[in-house]
Amino acid sequence: MKINPSLLNRSLDHIERLGNKFPPPFMIFIWLMVVTVITSALLSALNVQVALEKIESGAVTHTLITAKSLLDKDGLLFMLNNTLSNFTGFFPLGTVFFMMLGVGIAEGSGLLRILLSYLVTITPRTMITSVIVLLGIFSNIASAVGYIVLVPLAGLIFLQFGRHPIAGLAAAFAGVSGGWSANLLIGATDATFAGISTAAARVIEHGYSVQATSNWYFMIVSTFLITLVGTLVTDKIIEPRLGDYQATDNAGEEITRRDIFALKMSTLAVLGYIALIVLAFLPANSLLRSAATGGLTDSPLMKNLIVLIGLGFAVWGVTFGYVSRKFKSANDIANTMTQSITQLAGFLVLIFFAAQFIAYFSYSNLGIILAIKGANGLQATGLTGIWLILALVLLTACLNLLIAVDSAKWAIMAPIFVPMFMLLGLSPELTQVAYRIGDSVTNIIAPTMPLFPLIVAFCQKYNPKLGVGSVVAMMIPYSVAFLAGWTILLIIWFSLGFNLGPDAGLHFQLNQM
Repeated sequence: MKINPSLLNRSLDHIERLGNKFPPPFMIFIWLMVVTVITSALLSALNVQVALEKIESGAVTHTLITAKSLLDKDGLLFMLNNTLSNFTGFFPLGTVFFMMLGVGIAEGSGLLRILLSYLVTITPRTMITSVIVLLGIFSNIASAVGYIVLVPLAGLIFLQFGRHPIAGLAAAFAGVSGGWSANLLIGATDATFAGISTAAARVIEHGYSVQATSNWYFMIVSTFLITLVGTLVTDKIIEPRLGDYQATDNAGEEITRRDIFALKMSTLAVLGYIALIVLAFLPANSLLRSAATGGLTDSPLMKNLIVLIGLGFAVWGVTFGYVSRKFKSANDIANTMTQSITQLAGFLVLIFFAAQFIAYFSYSNLGIILAIKGANGLQATGLTGIWLILALVLLTACLNLLIAVDSAKWAIMAPIFVPMFMLLGLSPELTQVAYRIGDSVTNIIAPTMPLFPLIVAFCQKYNPKLGVGSVVAMMIPYSVAFLAGWTILLIIWFSLGFNLGPDAGLHFQLNQM
């Protein structure tokens, strides 16, 4: 049932129509490549430079960044020599390919369909959107796992509930990417941010340390906020706009006794697989532990989580397939993997050109130059207190559309903003929270985000006409609602003076220097 026309719906309809008039997604990246090449040559000819303070190996380094032309000898050779390596070295390529092999086995065996059909019988329909968004937030602790695994599964789950599968994809994507800075747990990303913030803070006070838990309290509250907001946007805006979905081959899957038996046996098999991993991690000298700390952070276990999860899906799917008699030989397994990879054809074409654009943009230094120019502009505004913090949120949100790698962007921005805000009496922990909010809210509308083409490919499975513009238009309500919700929360938090985490206050006292 569609909601009544409103200014929001009319605006989104206009954006979607405009997006649908765009050329195919791969052509958009070709045009971005052309614009980047021309702009790099112009800025290089004008000798545009910026001074950069950057965190490297825990220390602040000073560098002069100059615009590099892609039309001079070195630039042309870069484009020629790196065409293939830009593609083969593109982060999502290997992870998506490998994960799709495991997930393809699970899907081809019938496991996912039976599992999701069973899920429909035990889960209240009114709770499914909240569960999807919350799982998306939780999954971001494991880096790209949520994008590659949860997002497509969310589409299938919504389909089994008789709901629009693209609404499920949107809800999961919003939780995984838009809720990137919310979680109940502390992960490797928190440690990375803390390390960068610590090095930047020591420019002002030697010995100052920002802990990985420094934003924990705020993250916990944010988890429930983003879950609530994401659920409301999905149920009240996104799904009504999408309308009804006519399923072609996913309705009415009957669960037999053999299916239930196969589900039990395959689940026991995958639980045994997980138990083996846990047992392998327990010894103090385990090869799965971090060599430096002996813990979980930055350990081979976390670094190879994609591989272990992909193998887990394979174990689950193969066991289910043989017990249910869906698989009769290894040829059946090979066929399911082949079919799964075939579905990635459009994605592979898209990321070939996306990888070239991102490489060109990085080589030319345009992203860094824009970031520093924006930071200097913010510094010149003369804002203070919460208004300065909110300005940083908005600046980061805008820059994230151009530089979508969170830690790399913070390594550039932290040496500028952390010392500046400390001199104005604002703590590094608060500055970090402001950055993380801005970095999260526009992830879902940033085509430069490495995994954005994958989301487009997932949506095109259910509607081949959807392009980059349509997906951006669909995700804008989440982006705006998350920004508004987080802004209100931050203002309330600042007004009440709550700590952001254990021993992580909002203010920095200059008399500590």
